Amino acid sequence: MERIKAVSGRLNLGAVVPAGIVFYALLVTSRYLAHPQNQVELSAAEAASASPLIGVNTSSQNPLQIALLRWYGANLTTQFTAGTAPYGVAFDGANIWVCNNGSKNVAKLRASDGAVLGTFAVTGNNPIAVAYDGANLWVANINSGNVTKLKASTGKVLGTFTVGTQPNALAFDGTNIWVANGGSNNVTKLLASTGATVGTFTVAPKGMFPAGVAVDGTNIWIANNLSGNVTKMSPSGTILGTFPVGTNPAGIAFDGTNLWVGNFGSNNVTKLSLTGAVLATFPAGSGPTGVAYDGADIWVSDFNSGKVTELKASTGATLGTFTVGTTPAGVAFDGASIWVANFGGTTVSKL
Repeated sequence: MERIKAVSGRLNLGAVVPAGIVFYALLVTSRYLAHPQNQVELSAAEAASASPLIGVNTSSQNPLQIALLRWYGANLTTQFTAGTAPYGVAFDGANIWVCNNGSKNVAKLRASDGAVLGTFAVTGNNPIAVAYDGANLWVANINSGNVTKLKASTGKVLGTFTVGTQPNALAFDGTNIWVANGGSNNVTKLLASTGATVGTFTVAPKGMFPAGVAVDGTNIWIANNLSGNVTKMSPSGTILGTFPVGTNPAGIAFDGTNLWVGNFGSNNVTKLSLTGAVLATFPAGSGPTGVAYDGADIWVSDFNSGKVTELKASTGATLGTFTVGTTPAGVAFDGASIWVANFGGTTVSKL
């Protein structure tokens, strides 16, 4: 099998990495501003000077006018510094958590304004994925074969738990944390309350290098990067089926009805029914990696193009393509905005 080093050496998966896994990625103006008692006329220059909007890098519009008039679609991109080589990202109900793969820590940013509330060390090497269980954060450390559990309110480390080789994706099923272990071709099921290992279940021989995991409310779905398929698994670890998708599947997300898989190697996404039937395949930029659902649309990070693609979940139609940072990877939705970790730099983008 061909083996190559990780992208620019920044995603430190170890000495060598399987080739397929290098996926590790309108304006309306007004002349009046409302006040409780009256209206004051300001020029665009005066308003912008009075209260600059920190981080907006794709709009020259007056931020006060934008904020007061209406919500806008995903064409204003704000960037915030998170750490070195940010990769995984998750929302805890109020804050965004970012895995900084190159600096052995996670950053906590307030979702409303991107303010950094803290940076917390993890107990493993090269954190790459993060999931929230309703009270705590779980971080997969790809080069140490373990996951770190942190208290969401304080960032305090609550425990470190051994899993398989090269853990790189996480999902919470309401009770347990599921960890995709790429290097050992299996998934680990941990009890979220204690971290105890409930079971370890192989996806081989049909599945190779699990790199994404999602829960459909009942069963677990695992994207197998080196075998071009996904595994459907029962909560007890029984394999219910293995279904072909595109080349080098990476991220996977559930939209409440169907599964969406980002295929890094074939530059598309596959939409699957819960039976595993392929409903359709849609183009999605260059190097689809992270996948997230916002309640209506699917968002896919395009690792090789520095963009994200928005697709309508009901039809797969492309609604837009938006520039973010360098080599975007993880994607998360906070109830209002999409957050993207830009692995090739130090920032996260908010759309």
